[in-house]
Amino acid sequence: MAILNQKTIKEALNFEGITLHKGKYAKMRLLPSPPNSGIVFKRVDLNKNNLVLANFCNVSDATLCTTLTNEAGVKVSTVEHLMAALYGMGVDNALVEIDQEEIPIMDGSSKKFVEAIKNIGLKISSTPIKIIKILNKIEIIDNNKRISIEPTKTTLEIDFEIKFNNQLIGNQRNLINVFENDITDIYNSRTFCLYEDVEKLKSMNLAKGGSLENAIVVKDNSILNSEKLRNKKEFVNHKILDCMGDLFLSGYKIIGKVVCSQGGHRLTNELLRKVFMNNENFSIFELKEKIIPNTFINKKTLKSIA
Repeated sequence: MAILNQKTIKEALNFEGITLHKGKYAKMRLLPSPPNSGIVFKRVDLNKNNLVLANFCNVSDATLCTTLTNEAGVKVSTVEHLMAALYGMGVDNALVEIDQEEIPIMDGSSKKFVEAIKNIGLKISSTPIKIIKILNKIEIIDNNKRISIEPTKTTLEIDFEIKFNNQLIGNQRNLINVFENDITDIYNSRTFCLYEDVEKLKSMNLAKGGSLENAIVVKDNSILNSEKLRNKKEFVNHKILDCMGDLFLSGYKIIGKVVCSQGGHRLTNELLRKVFMNNENFSIFELKEKIIPNTFINKKTLKSIA
């Protein structure tokens, strides 16, 4: 069964465009990579120390995006939308060449990444995939924000809630099954902000490349973009997209249920760090059976490598 084997893309994919926060033009190539290499970013504008591993331990900043930094201080930021696309599409291994510090924002979602991957197709290896199975419930509470992860039998569920004073956004909640549901709406959901926050973001040297082409801007009870909402829960669905991308920094597919209220990049990263602080919180399995009946994972087909 193909789902049990590690995958990469069949051919190189090219992307380019403005970056959200730095406001610079970036060119990016997504390249096939061998089994067990994971997702690796390569800063091709630098000659040395230019590899940055997509790992939660390398998250150095989580202010409105996820920034990865290697031991030499080399950074790659706003990786979450690409990581979510790779996670959802089942790409276990890839090399990401980028000529700037930041990934191009494209349309503010994962839509174009996913479409390109679907178009080119995946190359399936003979190497089994690895799975992280959550064994204990872990929770983080930060004032009105909270996030938890707990065991499930066969899949990754994300239950996310947002609460905004803005009447148009309001309170939204959605629950998805990452491995079983059609998550097209998640991929297509764009980043968003309130109109009154735009100047504040720019004063923080953020959102320099933001525009109505790559973000939903909400002013009072109106959406300023000519393209209105792509789905009824686009605001919370984008938060789920971010969460997916940040969870893939664990390195493998996760079997567990994430419940989050008003969280974001920082809280998700803190959750992963807390999970992996204690080996009793998780197990890593390698799937070796050719066929798994009925479910994505059956305990009888799991071989522990922990």
